Amino acid sequence: MGRRAMHARAALATALVAGRTSIPVLRSAPPLTLRQTGPHSVHLISTAAGPLGGDRLELDLDVAPGATLELGSVASTLVLPGPGESRTLITARVGAGATLRFTPEPTVLAAGCAHRIEVGLTLASDARVLWREEIVFGRYGEQPGRCHARFDATLDGRPLLRQEFTVGAPALDTSPAVYGDARCVGTTLIAGPVPLAEAVVADGVAVLPLAGPATLVSALALDAVALRTRLEWGESTASRGRPAGPV
Repeated sequence: MGRRAMHARAALATALVAGRTSIPVLRSAPPLTLRQTGPHSVHLISTAAGPLGGDRLELDLDVAPGATLELGSVASTLVLPGPGESRTLITARVGAGATLRFTPEPTVLAAGCAHRIEVGLTLASDARVLWREEIVFGRYGEQPGRCHARFDATLDGRPLLRQEFTVGAPALDTSPAVYGDARCVGTTLIAGPVPLAEAVVADGVAVLPLAGPATLVSALALDAVALRTRLEWGESTASRGRPAGPV
């Protein structure tokens, strides 16, 4: 008997109580298991393999006005092959004066997988967000599966960022104009009061002001360690308003 595809939906919501962030909603659905690890920090702990082909994983985040949430993960997510396409859908709302820091570990695309990532982020005009995404092109020594990622960010009811990219299409993966010899790709969206006035480009990383109080950091690298270093350099550059020294 074949494996049945998994449909899991997890949710997290904060509240501001007497000036402090509380987390009244923390609903897990394996493999999306949420654990509170600090006053306003939560980590995702994978309690089952996946996603596998055919699985649909959904995560809903709601950061109340004035509240703070830091969301990370304890390990990378390994996307595995299976019958059909797997999907990860993340919806996040960040209220007025609220802060969200979303920094999970990388997503690794195992050979043969077919995956789709969709993120919908809605921000109030004075919300602060740091949203990092990292994708690794396969495990060591293997070619990546296919992945299509879409990111939609809306600020105060107006589009802030609309971005899509595809991994696992040979014509794109090997093109010097797209990924070249890189094995990892990552982006960080930083929204809020950002002093960066013009684009900064360094080896494998670009820091670009957006049409709004936001900055987009994009990076490529040969491995996940170098990718994280470049993204963090770009994040520091955005916060300082000038290059943060050598990458």
